[in-house]
Amino acid sequence: MLELSNVSKTYDGQPLLRGISFTVDKAETICLLGASGSGKSTLLRMIAGLESPDAGGILWDGNDLASVPPHLRDFGLVFQDYALFPHLNVFDNVAFGLKMQNQSKEKINSRVAEVLEIVNLGEFENRKVTDLSGGEQQRVALARALAPRPRLLMFDEPLGALDRALREDLLNELRGILRRTGIPAIYVTHDQEEAFTIADRVLLLHDGLIVREGSPADVWANPESVWVAEFLGLGNVFEGLKVESLKVKTKFGVFAMKCGHKHQAGEKVHLLARPLAVEKEANMIRGRVRDVTFQSDRFKVTLDNGLFVYLDEAPKIGQKIEVEVKIECLG
Repeated sequence: MLELSNVSKTYDGQPLLRGISFTVDKAETICLLGASGSGKSTLLRMIAGLESPDAGGILWDGNDLASVPPHLRDFGLVFQDYALFPHLNVFDNVAFGLKMQNQSKEKINSRVAEVLEIVNLGEFENRKVTDLSGGEQQRVALARALAPRPRLLMFDEPLGALDRALREDLLNELRGILRRTGIPAIYVTHDQEEAFTIADRVLLLHDGLIVREGSPADVWANPESVWVAEFLGLGNVFEGLKVESLKVKTKFGVFAMKCGHKHQAGEKVHLLARPLAVEKEANMIRGRVRDVTFQSDRFKVTLDNGLFVYLDEAPKIGQKIEVEVKIECLG
């Protein structure tokens, strides 16, 4: 099991990571999710041994890895730019780590064939990697990482260079491969759809801290902070003043809700209005339609007050509407 304990890192005199602690259990896939520059890739580099933390520890099964060089950590790393050797064919790229381990030719041939089948490239061993598509090259990079049977896999924005359809296909395949092999994994991305598709547990990184962690379903249902709700695009976030035990006054009206926080009358609170219409909800969003855009299987309707909702049918621009919404208190 991998464990990070109070890991900190500073760049140019500014704190990048502050007291980061988490574990990765056997066969678990966690996702580090955050905006660009939040320190996600730096965390991977420290786990891989390519950089050192300023403070804190990185341990495997309770043993500190500080003195263990990268090539002896037995971790696999997959990059966005594939990092393949252009002068080598598919077989030799995948076999590289096995040759570094001085394995026999017979074992190398067997293992390369095995992992190429896992990534659906069984007939590609003699191809030049420069002749492959982006998706195929990323499969080769994955096969190369899998070949030495690493005890941990790490992915640094691995699908960022691919188009949306191919990214979705590879993401689902990767999820299946991780399930079948049982290798624990850390997946870094700024894309919430990728994170929520592949992860058993999501860790959201902001201002050098893990501000929320949990299963994808739990994080989606309970963001617990303004930043998480806004970063995930969960809905309309706005301020209000508590006026009664279950009511908050805002510029959009007075809303009733249940809240687990302890607020005093007159205290400022932050609310989240989920944009999907709900049944038997006491709260209404009202306004005139300013814009309508089609998104997947529904319409995003933006109102003249800046709020938005999703509807199954498109209203007309300028039409006055009211929609029942779920209101949550973010604290």
